[in-house]
Amino acid sequence: MLGRRAAVLLCVLILLFGPATRSSAETENPPPPVAAGETAGVEEQTDDFGLDDEFEEDVGEEVSDPLIGYNRFMTHVNDKFYFWLLKPVARGFSWIVPQPGRVAIGRCFRNILFPVRLVNNLLQLKFKRAGIETARFGVNTTIGVLGLGDPAKSWLKLDPCEEDFGQTLGHYGVGSGFYLVLPIFGPSNLRDAVGKIPDSFLNPVYWLDSWEIKLGLKAFEGVNHASLHLGEYESLKKSSIDFYIFMRNAYEQNRNMKIAE
Repeated sequence: MLGRRAAVLLCVLILLFGPATRSSAETENPPPPVAAGETAGVEEQTDDFGLDDEFEEDVGEEVSDPLIGYNRFMTHVNDKFYFWLLKPVARGFSWIVPQPGRVAIGRCFRNILFPVRLVNNLLQLKFKRAGIETARFGVNTTIGVLGLGDPAKSWLKLDPCEEDFGQTLGHYGVGSGFYLVLPIFGPSNLRDAVGKIPDSFLNPVYWLDSWEIKLGLKAFEGVNHASLHLGEYESLKKSSIDFYIFMRNAYEQNRNMKIAE
């Protein structure tokens, strides 16, 4: 019983840096593994929060942040869990499982989230993109063996059409509200935090009977994702003057860009 509780606790802590349901980052070309203490380049890569290195620390307009005290504290908490728990576990996992295997696992988890992308494309009346997502799911689930491969992209040149309910709300003019750092999902805002609720019901994993299996799969997804992006978080911290402000502004800028697509 004690061992089971310890395993559950480990899963919960790992979830602090698991990839958000809203849009799993593509892991087709992850950076190479790096040695302890080193950082990997972030060029054309996406970190665990879906932030590209092209963002600057000034988004051109002030981000509403009335909970800045709490948000800074939670950013610090998440940071410690990353360095103390997730990074060591992810590094160990990367030693055990070769990179091609971890990339395939990431594709499989991404394929499972097809309902989230499909429904939100339909809600935004983006029927062509919904058709592309449907075709991608059919091809990758069959020829790609449950999504472990991505022949839809490599053979048919069908790129994924990422959409989530936060983007759907933004598409119809709902403002972002205030900035919010979540203890599980990291950077967010009020609109996107609310949007995670309906998206979670569209995730097939949610409907599994066993909460232990659901928690374990989410933790496994988080470790696998982190193992493909080791060094990116450290590089972002090193290159920013105020890491909290950088993350806050970059998140808002990134979400505005996705909504405008």
